[in-house]
Amino acid sequence: MIRILLADDHTLVRRGVRLILEQEPDLTVVAEAADGAEAVERVRDTEVDLVVLDIAMPRMTGLQAAAEIAARRDPPKILMLSMHDNEQYFFGALKAGASGYVLKSVADEDLVGACRSAMRGETFLYPGAESTLVRDYLDRLRRGERVPTSVLTAREDQVIKLIAEGRSSREIAKELHIALKTVEGHRANILGKLGMRDRVELTRYAIRAGLIEP
Repeated sequence: MIRILLADDHTLVRRGVRLILEQEPDLTVVAEAADGAEAVERVRDTEVDLVVLDIAMPRMTGLQAAAEIAARRDPPKILMLSMHDNEQYFFGALKAGASGYVLKSVADEDLVGACRSAMRGETFLYPGAESTLVRDYLDRLRRGERVPTSVLTAREDQVIKLIAEGRSSREIAKELHIALKTVEGHRANILGKLGMRDRVELTRYAIRAGLIEP
């Protein structure tokens, strides 16, 4: 029996995904979480084999939670759920330690197979994703958009999430327990890496990257 932790901030989504999973004789949901931080806590106090995380959640995103869970000794397998099929989300999921990436729109078709693939140590990528990722990348280049060549660090992800939520540098420093000057340094590094100029562009990026919900 594969023991699953399911994390999504929408109760109805969790209920629907749970129904899909528990129709299978070898899958059981043993715990649920409403955000990334709660998911990390549940992994500490619950025996699970697989964690299914929504990418965009409050307090701590699915990507941030995945990175924390993957860093544990003998971590469970991780799958990401997303409503977006672009390369930022997919590569972000892999970078965070996920074994697969499943679109919510076809979860009823793909999620069970993704769970079993993850437990076999395989990477699951929904059908057609590769062509979608390439097409999205080429479309952005054609539009003259800068495609980031540098990946943000976990700390920079935290900072950009808080900036996008409207926090001031002083508030960010207090929440992350770092110096104000350090926050300003992170902000400058983020803008430089992403080729962006202001909070509006950072907020758009944060939404695309699943750090906050639109």
